[in-house]
Amino acid sequence: MQADQSTIDPAEIAKFEAMAAEWWDLNGKFKPLHMLNPCRLDYITSQIAGEFDRDLTVSAPFEGLRILDIGCGGGLLSEPMARLGADVVGADAAAGNIPVAQVHAQQSGLEIDYRHTTAEAMAEAGEKFDIVLNMEVVEHVASPIDYLIACRRLLKPGGLHICSTLNRNPKSFMMAIVGAEHVMRWLPKGTHDWNKFITPDELYDLLNRAGLEPVDRKGFVFNPVAWSWRLSDRDLSVNYVTASLNPGLNPGSTDA
Repeated sequence: MQADQSTIDPAEIAKFEAMAAEWWDLNGKFKPLHMLNPCRLDYITSQIAGEFDRDLTVSAPFEGLRILDIGCGGGLLSEPMARLGADVVGADAAAGNIPVAQVHAQQSGLEIDYRHTTAEAMAEAGEKFDIVLNMEVVEHVASPIDYLIACRRLLKPGGLHICSTLNRNPKSFMMAIVGAEHVMRWLPKGTHDWNKFITPDELYDLLNRAGLEPVDRKGFVFNPVAWSWRLSDRDLSVNYVTASLNPGLNPGSTDA
């Protein structure tokens, strides 16, 4: 049984369910994520290694860590985390994504616990994780603050929360809406709602209000000449990512 689903936006879920079967098509509707994934993974793995004192040069460096990939889609991040030795739960509110992810994990010889559920339901059930990956999800929920509170509740004290999203400014409108959806046609028109994009300062404020402690943020910058992505300390103008910690001041508390 799923608990409080107040942050779920049915229209947003329907968009991604319609595209579920294409998650692992490198040239399909999720081509932008496949292109971005190496850059995302560089950031995620370095943050986890730094916070939990793990050596990325050894086999299975994340062994013993429990990771939640919320809004897991077809498993583009869940699978690399499992290959690095983590105990991975992939959760998605779009039911159609789960069988796609399960089949691909089986084909890849990976054991990943995929679930059709929500952050709120898992928090109510008392689930706890060392790391919550919250990538390109917060701009699709109905209530970002309630959603982030649920993410914080899912973290053990001292746990790491990694959240990426899209900035809201004229450049992001041109790049993410006009460029990605209308010119390049990487994504179906209407995939993103620019009004739901969140500035870095707004996200930091939301994270603080949710009881998390932001410790880092970087930009994901696309180079159209090299046709690749890189991390930037300065350019957060379109895509960006944050790392924050659960200070664990009130374990079990449901307050912000």
